[in-house]
Amino acid sequence: MRVLSIQSAVAYGHVGNSAAVFPLQRIGVEVMPVYTVNFSNHTGYGAWKGPLIAPADVAAVIAGVEERGAFPSTDVVLSGYQGSAGIADVIIDAVARVKAANPSAIYACDPVMGNAKSGCFVAPEIPILLRERVVPVADVITPNQFELGFLTETSPLTIDETLRSVELARAMGPSTVLVTSVERPDREEGTIEMMVVDDASAWIVQTPHLPFKANGSGDVTAALFTAHYRSTGDAEVALARTASSVFGLLENTLSSGERELQLVESQEHYANPRLEFAVRKLA
Repeated sequence: MRVLSIQSAVAYGHVGNSAAVFPLQRIGVEVMPVYTVNFSNHTGYGAWKGPLIAPADVAAVIAGVEERGAFPSTDVVLSGYQGSAGIADVIIDAVARVKAANPSAIYACDPVMGNAKSGCFVAPEIPILLRERVVPVADVITPNQFELGFLTETSPLTIDETLRSVELARAMGPSTVLVTSVERPDREEGTIEMMVVDDASAWIVQTPHLPFKANGSGDVTAALFTAHYRSTGDAEVALARTASSVFGLLENTLSSGERELQLVESQEHYANPRLEFAVRKLA
């Protein structure tokens, strides 16, 4: 499998491509990372150095990859945080070019906007752009529950509400929706869930909720789920593997006492997920 991953990059820590690339490589995926920023560290520190990469420069890198003849063998285009409207245009164009070369390729979009605790942390035009232009061309999207609500102009909390919001999102274009953090009011204390819906069915998995914030964990989740789903065509299997791998990564990170994801140290969890969490069919 070959993935064109258009995301941010940092030298210190793991977010964007700096979170997604190694886990994908560890499970045998060939990744072509294209950077949209090249920062010293993620912006959660409040200070960072390094450049935003101009959309024209991002497009030039992608054009160079295309000239090497890579697009016919590219199976997935993956994108995450989009820092500007111009980057969205570049990604949409890249998706069209890859799909022209390989009609079976898919586009997986992580529509990064924010979360329930911190609210929206992207530029005001980005959520509207995602809703109106980017999500409609995606095959797979991986929002959290907050982002799902914004995309569909709903406020999902319960499982039924979340399923209804997912169907509204699927009506926008993507056939598969992974909701990466379902925090329903009636869930068992100390747990969190992930839900996936595709044309075949709907599935949910529950894991312990570890009490800390881990920047980049959503990027790892989107990357691993997309790869497993593309390789197997089975949402249940992809959800089970992803939940296990990401929980192992988060558990290792928490026990380390470090702020940044223990990405390399957790590699066995990607290569051989323990599959300790039961996936339940919803519909």
